[in-house]
Amino acid sequence: MHTGSCLCGAIAFTVSAPLKEPDACHCGQCRKQSGHYWASTDVQRSDLAITGEEHVRWYQSSPKVRRGFCGTCGSFLFWDPPHRDSMAIAMGAFDAPTDTHLHVHIFTAHKGDYYDIADGLPQE
Repeated sequence: MHTGSCLCGAIAFTVSAPLKEPDACHCGQCRKQSGHYWASTDVQRSDLAITGEEHVRWYQSSPKVRRGFCGTCGSFLFWDPPHRDSMAIAMGAFDAPTDTHLHVHIFTAHKGDYYDIADGLPQE
């Protein structure tokens, strides 16, 4: 079981399954919303319990995806494609230990010009 929350604690979550290896997304939307690239893991909805859900605010960032954040502290927590059985959760919101490691960088053609990706992981 894995737990996590937003910065202020208004939203907390529990994942009742092992976490999948996370990816780091370098797309412009993730960079603008998070302030850098965004690392997340996909979680099956059936394995996720959210408390304080009334504090989640949703931003429809594209026709197929909405992004969830805390309406109190602004923490960016969820990347949600409602048509799928899973949603992505920010790795930074999990309590340690997560028992997983980053495995790939995605949308690297859109990465910021102020940093390099030099960890040896695959880049897509």
